[in-house]
Amino acid sequence: MNTSIVGKQFELTDAIKSYIEGGFDALSKYNLDIISVRAVITADEKRGRKGFGVELILNLAHMNTVVIKEKDKDLYATVDTAIERAKKVLRRHHDKVTTRKGSAGEDAPSLKDVAEELEGVDEIIPTELDLYKPMEVDEALAILKDSQQQFLVFNDIDAKMRVLYKRSDGKFGLY
Repeated sequence: MNTSIVGKQFELTDAIKSYIEGGFDALSKYNLDIISVRAVITADEKRGRKGFGVELILNLAHMNTVVIKEKDKDLYATVDTAIERAKKVLRRHHDKVTTRKGSAGEDAPSLKDVAEELEGVDEIIPTELDLYKPMEVDEALAILKDSQQQFLVFNDIDAKMRVLYKRSDGKFGLY
């Protein structure tokens, strides 16, 4: 990871540099491909009030550049806030990359694996859905009338997913 610390209108001391580098080291714990991190520290004075601005620029592999800007009266508080925001961004990206939902599906359990895991827990019988087969509304109505189900989800001829349901007055509704 390449690091760069720049001070604009501000003299960087060794203590400030080491403090910021310590924050950069905390960013590496997420095991993401961080290409470079750049911190730009500026000193501002408006209406006699002195303040500091910190801009963190994170370049990550396979992700857009992340820019975080913070302003505060205290330099160390500004750096801490910017680092915490960077950690939050990296944590969210890390979670998105590593979770089962965010993966490409290679680690997703099959229907058979799920059934084996749930063995002994009541009776769960895995079945494949027949939603892919389109049918007419009249055909779906006949299936619903013959069954004890309250509703039927199906694809119509126009490839729209529809829901046919029994109403309390004995009639049928269609979404």
